[in-house]
Amino acid sequence: MRVRVHPTVTTRHPEVTTKDVIAAFEGTLRSRARETYPVQWVGVGTDPSGRLLEHIAVEREPDGWLVFHAMPATRKVLIEVGLRR
Repeated sequence: MRVRVHPTVTTRHPEVTTKDVIAAFEGTLRSRARETYPVQWVGVGTDPSGRLLEHIAVEREPDGWLVFHAMPATRKVLIEVGLRR
């Protein structure tokens, strides 16, 4: 599976590296599809240092996945994916 991270992710959140985002995406703990077109997947995973990161991605066949949003996980996203009430 190929995962690309849009450059705006690290521009908006310099505390998050491309390597962090890819690790969190590949180690997703929970995710769900949003009712959008194309379908956006929101998920939460851990980066190499154990931080919870939220991410939003779209599948770009045959290119794989494009993560266009990632940052430290917010309460809103933790609730959305079912990791918190």
